[in-house]
Amino acid sequence: MIKQGWSIGVLCYNEAGTLRKVVTDAHAWMKELAADFEIIVVDDGSTDGSREIAAALGQEFPEVKPLLHEANKGIGEALHTFYGNAGKELVMMIPGDGQFDLSELKAVGEVPPHTLISFYRKVNTTYSLYRNVLSLFNKKLNEWMTGLNLKDVNWVKIYRLEDLRSIPIELRSSLLESEIVAKLTYLGVNVREIESKYLPRTHGVSKGSSWKIVRKALKDTVLLAGIMQRFRRQHKK
Repeated sequence: MIKQGWSIGVLCYNEAGTLRKVVTDAHAWMKELAADFEIIVVDDGSTDGSREIAAALGQEFPEVKPLLHEANKGIGEALHTFYGNAGKELVMMIPGDGQFDLSELKAVGEVPPHTLISFYRKVNTTYSLYRNVLSLFNKKLNEWMTGLNLKDVNWVKIYRLEDLRSIPIELRSSLLESEIVAKLTYLGVNVREIESKYLPRTHGVSKGSSWKIVRKALKDTVLLAGIMQRFRRQHKK
């Protein structure tokens, strides 16, 4: 297997119970799989000690770079911070809650040019009925509004940095992942989907299903449809 450079982003908001394990596990796997790597911990205004843990990890490992938001800005802004600072060939965001199984990276192998990897959760037994219905609704709305047909647009992905840098990222909410994939696939980037486990939480609570976040996502889905119409006109095939 040809080893490639990796930028791993760890997104954290009040994940003091899991952050150290997630980062040290990611560091161990990158030592095995990567030619060179960086781990960028984006702390989005945590108040539970996560910031101090991130700073300590940065002192402990030269590859770990803590980037700290002074206030909570939301997942979209955290993703912008990560993607804007990533500098290696492959770019992947993982959650700081420990629910992504890093051993699944063994199945990836080399990521060729103009290819992105999309992990998908086939069965999510840890979600409530409400969260599962919400996820299905989001998937169908994405298909209808943007033509994006992906098994799990909201889970872990691996992009090539050159592809990320080839498009503008306009949304500032969690839907920017939908925007990225919709734009890249329109430009001809291939998608390889890999089944993924969804590990149970061991600490903390999920923050992705509050009405505030859902309302913002619904509003931005309509905005995304307009963004994609404009993008297709500008890059008419």
